[in-house]
Amino acid sequence: MYEMEIAKVEGLIRVIRGQRVMLDEDLAVLYGVQVRQLKRQVRRNRTRFPDDFLMVLNTAEREILRCQFGTLRWGRHAKYPPFAFTEHGVAMLSSVLNSERAVQVNIAIVRAFVRLRKVLAANKDLAERMEKVEKRLEGHDEALGEHAAALRSVFDDIRALMGPPEGPKKRIGF
Repeated sequence: MYEMEIAKVEGLIRVIRGQRVMLDEDLAVLYGVQVRQLKRQVRRNRTRFPDDFLMVLNTAEREILRCQFGTLRWGRHAKYPPFAFTEHGVAMLSSVLNSERAVQVNIAIVRAFVRLRKVLAANKDLAERMEKVEKRLEGHDEALGEHAAALRSVFDDIRALMGPPEGPKKRIGF
């Protein structure tokens, strides 16, 4: 079978226009097809991909991607702009690609999106709990003495770890 690591797929999920998406180029590699074949199938089945399933990247977004990946010729001769698929768009892709590999890859991708959603929900819960503790500690700096600054530092470090993933392949600032 085409078992793949969820962590590998999670590394391909990016944030564009405030949504978690995967790019056509990455999906083509996972599905074992050429990018042009993937795009052809999407164009042939365009009604299956409404705007909340598929984003067509504009020129500025393409340039930011090109700069972040550090490749000078990426997409230079492409006939069509890159596609970015939301979780629902990725699910729809398996129906238009229609192969056993597409089904297996799709399962791994959906699991990666679900796992990412769980992690984000857990971070939100932790952030709320930390905020409650910080409110309780407010005004007690004198009583805590030197520990007050250490506690603030610990909370700041935890917040930094909980923040959105940074790096060129994960988050794109649109």
